[in-house]
Amino acid sequence: MNAMLKVDNLKKHFPIRKGVLRTATGKVYAVDGVTFSVDKGETLGIVGESGCGKTTLGRTILNLYKPSDGSVSFEGNVISHMTQKELLPYRRNLQMIFQDPFDSLNPRHTVGYILEEPFIIHRLGNKFERTESVIRLLNIVGLQRDALKRFPHEFSGGQRQRIGIARAIALNPKMIVCDEAVSALDVSIQSQILNLLMDLQNNLKLTYIFISHDLTVVRHISDRVAVMYLGRIVEIAGADEIYERPIHPYTKALISAIPEPVPVVSDKRIILKGNVPSPVTPPSGCYFHPRCPNARDICREKYPELKNYNKNETEHLASCHFAEG
Repeated sequence: MNAMLKVDNLKKHFPIRKGVLRTATGKVYAVDGVTFSVDKGETLGIVGESGCGKTTLGRTILNLYKPSDGSVSFEGNVISHMTQKELLPYRRNLQMIFQDPFDSLNPRHTVGYILEEPFIIHRLGNKFERTESVIRLLNIVGLQRDALKRFPHEFSGGQRQRIGIARAIALNPKMIVCDEAVSALDVSIQSQILNLLMDLQNNLKLTYIFISHDLTVVRHISDRVAVMYLGRIVEIAGADEIYERPIHPYTKALISAIPEPVPVVSDKRIILKGNVPSPVTPPSGCYFHPRCPNARDICREKYPELKNYNKNETEHLASCHFAEG
């Protein structure tokens, strides 16, 4: 199957500037060499601790942040170094649902205008046709027509996220990056939004990159899961595979921390020692070695490449010198 999206050695480094002259004194290695692909109709989940670079990765893929190095290809076209004008046709097919449904909606605009704006920018339809399209979008995401003249602050968090989803699907995109799309919502509302996203994927033939720190949510919605640590992917495999047979020590620790439906005293919980290193001064060798219980000399000297630990056709990649396949 030909991949819809290909990310090759993608990096995003933010300069640290100090002094009156704003001289660069260092870098934040937010995304530091990420490679993966996403097939049409697939949902790729991306998980990891806060600060591991998940959101920066999503925004760099969509060119909201210009990459420092590497490339992003969409349907065979390299889009990572295009100008804003060159990107405009691709914006219709690549959309994003943001984490905070309140901050991502302009409080000075009505919902009607917020949803009409994509059609205005891309010069699609007249006023009547745009209004009809907006009403259709509201119906799709489960909101009433009277939402047209109301402002974002008049809605609950779940309703605001439905508005954000409606805006994302307005131009019939092919791929949507969902950046912590349910993390700001109550648990009962999360399930409604997840079901809506899955229904939209089936009905509109969408492809998702689903970013979240909640491993249970990611397993529910994803076909494959990529685990990030300090700006890099350390493991990637099918959702069931990675939860049932984690290979990387970091993935094992994350999986062990998932709450059980019936709480029991268990010795399976893996407690990692130390803190996540700073992305300003990442460790030498494997970035995880200061916290890894299996670290040896080579781990401090050489970063391990992603290696396939599956002998069948299904890939299970992990980045560890001493992983057990």
